[in-house]
Amino acid sequence: MRAAALYTAAGSLLLTALAAAPADGTPGTPIGPEARGTAVAAARAAARGVDFGACADAQDMPGGMECGTVRVPLDYARPQGRQIELAVSRVRATQRDPHNSKRKVPRQGALLHNPGGPGASGLHFPLVGLLPEWKRIAAAYDLVGYSPRGVGTSAPLSCQDPARFFKGPAQAPAHPSEAYKRERIARAKAYARGCAQRSGSALRHYHSLNNARDLDVLRAALGERKLTFMGSSYGTYFGALYATLFPSHVRRMVFDSAVNPDPAQVWYRNNLAQSAAFEGRWSDLKEWIAEHHDVYGLGTTADEVQRGYDRARARLAAEPAGGEVGPAQLQNLFLQAGYYDDYWPARARALSAYLKGDPQPLADLAAPQRETAAEAENASAVYTAVECNDAPWPTDWAVWDRDNTRLARVAPFETWANVWMNLPCAYWPAPRQRPLDVRTGPGELPPTLILAAERDAAAPYEGALELQRRLSGAVLVTERDAGAHGLMGGPNACVNGYVDAYLLEGRLPGRRAACAPRPEPKPVVAP
Repeated sequence: MRAAALYTAAGSLLLTALAAAPADGTPGTPIGPEARGTAVAAARAAARGVDFGACADAQDMPGGMECGTVRVPLDYARPQGRQIELAVSRVRATQRDPHNSKRKVPRQGALLHNPGGPGASGLHFPLVGLLPEWKRIAAAYDLVGYSPRGVGTSAPLSCQDPARFFKGPAQAPAHPSEAYKRERIARAKAYARGCAQRSGSALRHYHSLNNARDLDVLRAALGERKLTFMGSSYGTYFGALYATLFPSHVRRMVFDSAVNPDPAQVWYRNNLAQSAAFEGRWSDLKEWIAEHHDVYGLGTTADEVQRGYDRARARLAAEPAGGEVGPAQLQNLFLQAGYYDDYWPARARALSAYLKGDPQPLADLAAPQRETAAEAENASAVYTAVECNDAPWPTDWAVWDRDNTRLARVAPFETWANVWMNLPCAYWPAPRQRPLDVRTGPGELPPTLILAAERDAAAPYEGALELQRRLSGAVLVTERDAGAHGLMGGPNACVNGYVDAYLLEGRLPGRRAACAPRPEPKPVVAP
């Protein structure tokens, strides 16, 4: 269920009914050794606080950001055992009204953010306070980011040598042969073994429930009696776990582009739903390109655009662009465009140029950036560990093959790429968690805010509806007829207005509200 962060580079992607009981104890109650361990760790963190100082990359940071670490137990059932350190960053509230510098704004505490993934780092989040859309929030809140367990310098995970991570050019058959499937099964098994070999017995402790517990320790370390939190994409899932486990610790929570928290969906079925939704988003992009045939020359219908894309795939399979861009790199490039429509113009221009004989724009956009291999390998390892540890997955390849062969008949764009991303979970060597039944009753949790775009493919809209059903008092704001992934602080002033009213004043609309879509991107004319 991988999703890209709002302010980082886009990453590649995120059948048995499951018992709906939390791993900590009986349904709806956060009891058990992990809950007691969390309380011990939070008390310890509150006493210690965070010793903020200069960031390691301070020379590259605009003024004001400071960094520190917070210690959390690797295993919350043994809070006195091995500890790991989470990297934390902060920019203090400016307490200045952006529209009237002489007016002082009351500080409301710390606002923590997680950008999703699993595997994305939020360390640079506090820098969003420099953007106009965030200045009112940055005036009232200390903006706090962090790298979750496993990410970056926070007890990092690895599953293979980063030097071997980027393999380009690569094929990406929409309807793979049996021989190709056997090859990918072997690679998935090897990857799962690599995760176990490189991480050892610690591997089992990297999962969403521990991410939620870590969040409570971070809250305590920051001196916050109650948590104010913004989670994007996957961040909404463990934010929802937090709301279920620690409802009395919540002040305000924003769930942006919500993942479906239904235990039966986590994570195998959620990935099937995601693959289906990306087909619709791919259709949106093709229709937009067709509307701008005068600029790109790729056809006046979505079918004509698809035929051009298929010609490019076939040509790249025979002769990779720049020696590194094959069909898999092309597919990933346009998958990124499924997240953000701001990406549409440049990618359409690259495809157009390639089909007209100029491969350079495509090579520039799609070639693996080998200088980021270590970061990308780490993100992939965390993604895999968290999703595989979180829940049972089908262990019989025949189930994967049956379900995805059916799906690929109607949704070929992303289906098999998503399978290969997640297939190590079929052969995972660590124990699995039982997904928590995310649910709060009336009065247990303060009102929360959910943001969703109707045509979001990475986090299909049904997830937002399901989350609202499960969190009593939650309010849903929908961006109609739009599909960008991640709405907070974006170009939609209507959405931003609801977020500001909630975080700054505690005001929410009725149970549901809607915003008109953001404007479609403008085509880019080749220079």
